[in-house]
Amino acid sequence: MNIKRTHRLALAVALAALGVSTLAQPRIMNKAGSPDLQAEHWYSIRAVGEAEQKTIEVYLYGEIGYWGITSSDFVRDLLAVDDGISPIVVAFDSIGGDLFDGIAIHNALSRLGERCTARIDGACYSAASVAAAGAHRVQMADNALFMIHNPWTFAAGDSDDLRKVADMMDKAFDGIVASYQHRPLTVDDAELRRLINAETWLTAAEAQAHGFVDEVLTGDYPGFSNSHCKILNRYQHPPQAALDLLANTDPAPEPVPEPEPTPGPVALAEQLTADCQAAGLSDVAAVLIKASGLKSQAAIKAQLDRAKAVRDLCVLAKLPDEAVGLITAGLDADAARLKLFDKVVANSGKVEISNKPPLPEDQPAPTSNAVDPGAIYASRKPQASKGAHK
Repeated sequence: MNIKRTHRLALAVALAALGVSTLAQPRIMNKAGSPDLQAEHWYSIRAVGEAEQKTIEVYLYGEIGYWGITSSDFVRDLLAVDDGISPIVVAFDSIGGDLFDGIAIHNALSRLGERCTARIDGACYSAASVAAAGAHRVQMADNALFMIHNPWTFAAGDSDDLRKVADMMDKAFDGIVASYQHRPLTVDDAELRRLINAETWLTAAEAQAHGFVDEVLTGDYPGFSNSHCKILNRYQHPPQAALDLLANTDPAPEPVPEPEPTPGPVALAEQLTADCQAAGLSDVAAVLIKASGLKSQAAIKAQLDRAKAVRDLCVLAKLPDEAVGLITAGLDADAARLKLFDKVVANSGKVEISNKPPLPEDQPAPTSNAVDPGAIYASRKPQASKGAHK
């Protein structure tokens, strides 16, 4: 065994562990080739309804090809339920996969003619977009995502081998172009090739504008799975719109905690009595229990807060003995304040009003011996009159 063959064998063993073939016909796929990302897939074909109302529903939720849904499995299972006349709806939520499996599914859908509708529920990337383009009519949810790009593959060998692979990739690219052109596109061949080469991501409205999609659907559709979020990291140019679509998918609802049981009247009465004792309001505990009606914790708290506010006003007015009466009367803080004001005024007696300015703190108050300016003026007035008549 020569060195070149030994290296090829070692590489083949390593790639085989990843599910990658190194035969003369390499697997051409998208950039999502990783088994751990493809663990989440669901594939189903079933007939729904009876007679004229019968519809065949197909779900391609997962990778297309070796790690997911192969074209042979798809065609075999579809033939098992197809009666040749019923409409067929193929729902896509796929990151793509093996290109030639995608092309084979594309051609299988195309042969169904007007009976076939492709419905893009979530992701439709790479080989999945090629497959969907084979349907007579393509619908797309308004929150779904469409992506087209160049074919991609693993390769090993000398320069001649790699040149052959490059030539094959060019032919695969032409196959992608031809598949999309089965649709009534609004872009010409040159623009289509540019979009594919640039790895183009399209929202539902953009895909419809380019002709990849016939109808945009609105309503509740499945969101993107976790694998699709991981896949975006493997592409070179995921647009912000794509990231926003993934970010805006509704997260799984969090479990709603069960409400705490509402305490019964006995428990509420015990709680209010204890709170009154702690606040120094034991004398009015029975009054507050009656006023609250023991309807809820909020009700007993409101009564306790009212009693505390009235009690504090009474202490401030130096009439603490009035607290029990005002609380029992059901007064709130504002009403109690008015009652207390009236009592303070009534107990104050005669109120003397003076407009004299206050004396400085270091100046003694005037005494009875203080000088009276009026008396001095009165005593001097007769003397001043006599002098005036001389």
